[in-house]
Amino acid sequence: MTKRRPPFGMPRGIVLLATPDGWRHSVLTEEGGMFCGRLADVAADTDPAVYKRQVVGLAHDFHDADLDVTWDPPREPGSWTAQVTVATTPPSA
Repeated sequence: MTKRRPPFGMPRGIVLLATPDGWRHSVLTEEGGMFCGRLADVAADTDPAVYKRQVVGLAHDFHDADLDVTWDPPREPGSWTAQVTVATTPPSA
């Protein structure tokens, strides 16, 4: 049985922008791709760590990999960026 290719590449960076309707996201992939969208039902004042859990969960489910997400200090309100790397140690429980 052949394993299906994941619907997106391995994440390497995240950009989050707060809008009146909630967070918009762009995820950059190792292969040079990008996927964008809106976080449904997540208010703009929600901590970006919520999105970190979603990206880590998707990478684990689709790529069988654990990730480290390191948020850069925000340069302006409502704008967050993060670097994403494959975890070198398993996540703590």
